[in-house]
Amino acid sequence: MINPIIFSFNIGSFVLALRWYGVLVMTGVAVAAWIASREITRRGENGEALWEMLIWVLPAGIIGARLWYVVNAIYGGNSFYLQNPIKIFAIWEGGLHIYGGFVLGVLAMYFYLRQHKMDMWLFLDAIAPMTLLGQAIARPANFINQELYGPPTNLPWGIPIDAAHRLAAYADLVQFPVETTRFHPVFAYEMIWNFLAVGLIVYVAHRYANKMKPGTEFFSWLVFAGLGRFLIEFLRPDQPLVGGTWITTTQVATIIMMLVGLLMLAYRYGKLKLPLPPLPEKYRISGHID
Repeated sequence: MINPIIFSFNIGSFVLALRWYGVLVMTGVAVAAWIASREITRRGENGEALWEMLIWVLPAGIIGARLWYVVNAIYGGNSFYLQNPIKIFAIWEGGLHIYGGFVLGVLAMYFYLRQHKMDMWLFLDAIAPMTLLGQAIARPANFINQELYGPPTNLPWGIPIDAAHRLAAYADLVQFPVETTRFHPVFAYEMIWNFLAVGLIVYVAHRYANKMKPGTEFFSWLVFAGLGRFLIEFLRPDQPLVGGTWITTTQVATIIMMLVGLLMLAYRYGKLKLPLPPLPEKYRISGHID
């Protein structure tokens, strides 16, 4: 397996390490932000504003992603973070839940855009699909960390997981020998889905640019991101279930995402009447183009 640490060195008693997890996550953020900034510019707004906005959005997103992951783990009965609270801050060891990042990240983006009098719909449409791309680029970090895998499989693309990284259900090395047992690479399934979804959303947005209305790409992202994660969660034995059901806590969130996305798309194009204020027909350009 690949060593999660690229290199490390000591500064006194403190060990500074560069990890593949951090490198791949930040690469995903950078690539997604670069393409999103070009999309913002294409719509007539100042794409450079995205980079300044990231100073606020990125820390908020990381905090939200970590909190969701920790709370989800505790809800599922994992007492690790209760027994080792300092580890809550060890994000370089892995453990970010993208939906928590979306919640706080979007909140930070809202306040930034409101302060600078920029159109929230324009930025949501440009950024939301690119989050799928950023996630896909970062997913190999899960392989390196030996996480985000599913149940055992005999499929040829199954991956090995060493004893130290086994979930409790597969810790019996007699029943699940390290030498012969392979597991579903769930991270790879999500990576492939994300590449396909972002490709489809961007293709349709460019192919039918004259028919696209503000919010369409964001609502489409809600549907595709929600559907992909909903299906993939069935291969996540490490996720806590809601009560005695077969639905995970994340699947509840994805169901809400899909329903909101579908309803808003229908409302956006006049196929459904909802007691909501009318959505804008065009983006509002701030005029602050550098």
